[in-house]
Amino acid sequence: MDAVLAETLAEAARFLAQIEARPAGVCAPRLEAAQLPEEGLGALGSLEEFKARFAPWLSGSAGPRYYGLVTGGVTPAALAGDWLVSVYDQNTVGSDESIAPQIELETIGLLRQLFGLPDEFSGAFVTGATMANFVGLALGRQWAGHQLGVDCAAQGLWGLEPLRVFSACPHSSVYKALAMLGMGREALTLTPCLPGREAADVGRLEEHLKRQEGRPCVVVANAGTVNTVDFDDLRAAAALRARYPFWLHVDAAFGGFAACSPRYAPLVEGLEAADSITIDAHKFLNVPYDAAMQFTRRTDLQAEVFQNAAAYLDAQVRADQYIHLTPENSRRLRALPSWFTLTAYGKQGYAEMVERLCALAQWLGAQIEGAREFHLLAPVRLNGVCFALADGAGCVPMEGVRRYLRGLQADGGVYLTPTVYAGVPAVRASLTNWRITQKDVEQAWEAMLRGAQR
Repeated sequence: MDAVLAETLAEAARFLAQIEARPAGVCAPRLEAAQLPEEGLGALGSLEEFKARFAPWLSGSAGPRYYGLVTGGVTPAALAGDWLVSVYDQNTVGSDESIAPQIELETIGLLRQLFGLPDEFSGAFVTGATMANFVGLALGRQWAGHQLGVDCAAQGLWGLEPLRVFSACPHSSVYKALAMLGMGREALTLTPCLPGREAADVGRLEEHLKRQEGRPCVVVANAGTVNTVDFDDLRAAAALRARYPFWLHVDAAFGGFAACSPRYAPLVEGLEAADSITIDAHKFLNVPYDAAMQFTRRTDLQAEVFQNAAAYLDAQVRADQYIHLTPENSRRLRALPSWFTLTAYGKQGYAEMVERLCALAQWLGAQIEGAREFHLLAPVRLNGVCFALADGAGCVPMEGVRRYLRGLQADGGVYLTPTVYAGVPAVRASLTNWRITQKDVEQAWEAMLRGAQR
């Protein structure tokens, strides 16, 4: 075991030492799949095989010039925590055999403090924002069923007319969650956005709620849209509940971290009024993939949906009995990297990180706005930049955008992803990695210009 750990440490150190020079994106070849060995290579042999076949083609997605999706890196403290998750290999179901559930409960408390949520919010770690949205919408479904006299978790949806869901600019995972929940993708009605924005027009949302004529429904508000990092007016949306019955779910996967900074906190005013909240951990929190948080005041509904009844399980439901509160039964201690990084850097560390990354995004947006090769499509509100390619006659079509991005990927100087904004083929840049410095953004900008001038 000591030799295996030593060689693994050496490989990790080698990778991390090269992370800033590693291409942000690589064009990996299609390898022929290997056959299962009869006798096996052993742990060290497997490591050598991996290094030879796969390691050269790993991208620099953990590095400072990967601006695709909304991906953070891994802070040193989070990396330490994540390694120990596998070493300790605790099953965080909520039994009294280990302190692991208490670690998760404490970590949720630290996150509540980071986001300024009241103590009555409970929470749990799930595998990602998709599952956090799934949990929030499952609670909304259960709540709406109760308003109509049906326990959806026990009886299903058969006795109900379709439950309506309203959102101005939902993330794609919301549609996926609705499909998994049996509510169906077509349950979601898109409500109008404010002119030139991805934020909900709350007045138009109210018109949809009026047409419900008192029937319960679900509203999904956004705190940070994917394309332009726009924010719904959460206070105004929540105020509508005084007149209309609906469950308010807020998808704050990465925009929720605006609460860390006094400068950006006004963007998420009213977050505490939500019935359920999604926040992702592999974004601004900068912990490894496979971690997000869901928050709610309604642990009772959560237990109705996810309670796992078996003779060999404790039937008691409390805040750290996660087997009764989340989709997963067996659960790794995925809260530990978050505990490590929150404890290591604290409120001030995350306020600095958010403000620094947002300032760098502002700088990149200003360069794009002043360049004839590009067209900035929306103001830079937080850490995301959305822009189109310009060719003198207008915006470049999607095939041209994809060709440009393939060139950037081959160049390796920066990695960006495509999108469509207001019907315009576009590119997204998201600055979320704790490692990013001014020098990194300048190098990325040079690569972007090289690609546009080819």
